[in-house]
Amino acid sequence: MLIPILWLTLGLIFLIKGADWLVDGASALAKKFNVSDLAIGLTIVAFGTSAPELVVNVMGSIEGHHEIVFANIIGSNNFNLLVILGISGLITPLVVQSSTVWKEIPLSLFAAVLLFFLANDFWTPETFTLSRLDGLIFLLLFAGFLFYVYKQLSNDPADLESPKLQYSQLKIWSSIFIGLAGLVIGGRLVVNNAIEIATIMGVSEKIIGLTIIAAGTSLPELATSIVAAMRKNVDIAVGNIVGSNIFNIFLILGISSLVSPVHYNPSFNHEMYLLGGGTLLLFIGMFTGQKKKLDRWEAALLLLIFLGYTGYLVASEL
Repeated sequence: MLIPILWLTLGLIFLIKGADWLVDGASALAKKFNVSDLAIGLTIVAFGTSAPELVVNVMGSIEGHHEIVFANIIGSNNFNLLVILGISGLITPLVVQSSTVWKEIPLSLFAAVLLFFLANDFWTPETFTLSRLDGLIFLLLFAGFLFYVYKQLSNDPADLESPKLQYSQLKIWSSIFIGLAGLVIGGRLVVNNAIEIATIMGVSEKIIGLTIIAAGTSLPELATSIVAAMRKNVDIAVGNIVGSNIFNIFLILGISSLVSPVHYNPSFNHEMYLLGGGTLLLFIGMFTGQKKKLDRWEAALLLLIFLGYTGYLVASEL
């Protein structure tokens, strides 16, 4: 049991560091071609933060581990929403921008509802598959979301800047290839050892995906948000987390289902209710207490909901 856990941990480290190396190398390469900070931020940096989830999902989709595909994304979104915002909001109340309140949070809720309907295939009962057509729909919506973000940031490019890196050609390409290798190796280690741990413990791939994998692939966002909260640098913290949740559904599930149709286990509906309810609660929280701010008591409520849900999840497997 100890060996698979160590390999899984190593895989998560490879994923996170691989994404860092890839972003650094690709950003430096883009700067050499005079690509703007805004364009780099919207493409390379945004992709880099989603790379761990993307690699795990694509491998899971190709190898037929469909429960891991959905568990990783739905679990990561719930972790982002309830744990990361919960902890960050406990450190300091989080100011929320108007565009996030009226556009991004509702769009995040729409993404979750759309996933629920497409995965459950209400118009073709008993199918329960996220098809390639569904994946194409998600990717088209992602392109629209990317355009929206571009329009938002074009007014204030400082909101999302790339690292100011001056690398030699050798270091650029070394960073890119090492980063890609780290992502591939890390993704395989995570998927294979998560399955082995699930087998040894006698639990489903769903449980491992919703807990260990989802939390592990969300570690970069967790670390970034905690540091930002401690430095009181939180004016766009909620927008970043909500944006990440939209990315996960539209981009990562879009690519995953386009690679190979993904079978959906209806038991995930419980987690979908949690995601939809948590997002709705976040929206309501913008109008209770101090307006357009996630207060400490609201953050504590989000965290308590996650702890209660996790307790229920573990108890259901015993």
